Amino acid sequence: MGKKRRFENLSSGKIGHEDSVSSELRYGLHAVRAALEQPATQIISLWLDQSRKDRAIQEITELALEQGLDFYPVNREDLDSLVPGVRHQGVVAHCSAQPTFTEEGLFDLLDNLKAPPLLLILDGVQDPHNLGACLRTAEAAGVHGVIAPKDRAVGLTAAVRKVASGAAERVPFVRVTNLARLMRKLRERGLWLVGTVVKGGGSLYNTDLKGPLGLVLGAEDRGLRRLTAEHCDCLVQIPMQGAVGSLNVSVAAGVCLFEAQRQRGFDLA
Repeated sequence: MGKKRRFENLSSGKIGHEDSVSSELRYGLHAVRAALEQPATQIISLWLDQSRKDRAIQEITELALEQGLDFYPVNREDLDSLVPGVRHQGVVAHCSAQPTFTEEGLFDLLDNLKAPPLLLILDGVQDPHNLGACLRTAEAAGVHGVIAPKDRAVGLTAAVRKVASGAAERVPFVRVTNLARLMRKLRERGLWLVGTVVKGGGSLYNTDLKGPLGLVLGAEDRGLRRLTAEHCDCLVQIPMQGAVGSLNVSVAAGVCLFEAQRQRGFDLA
């Protein structure tokens, strides 16, 4: 077992590290395991619920030992004080903040792809659970990057990382100051930008999604902003039956992304 650690600062919400501005807490089994598996993530401290003896906790312990990290068995109440009001699943990690994926890095990634690019562009998603679910769906669908504006949209919070179940560490996530300008640049690079709307668009299933593609989705409450919609090459809607007016953004993202992959010949290999 790792060394014991005192928790004088837990009740005050402090994390016991002087560089708190450039660091962050992550919690949840999948999110912490993903942090351990990512070489770019530096874990400063790792705290585990000492009452848990299951395989998932054992695997995280083994990964920590392999990397020579000290981990600290504590009471569940200590973890509750460290990250109040969340389901931490018995594990919390204090990590150095990862460098953000930049716009230039996105273009470098696109230039080196061998397959036609597939991007997910989210216009104003503010709910951490929705963004986390979108990232998880994006990874499952083989998306090369997820893009969102910095203004009035959620970033990679601890809640987002937990819901994403590790996808937040594996899928490039780019936040941009000017979404419309980035969309223009993507179109100049040959990407076809397809925006989703509730009404007034063509059928998703009758739209060619096989080439370099950016799928653009808006938030549930207002959909795409006018300027964002104007920078799309075409607008589509998901054919639906019944009285439901719209789908959750992560569900809509899944429908659209997997339709694109179906057209591209996506298989289980």
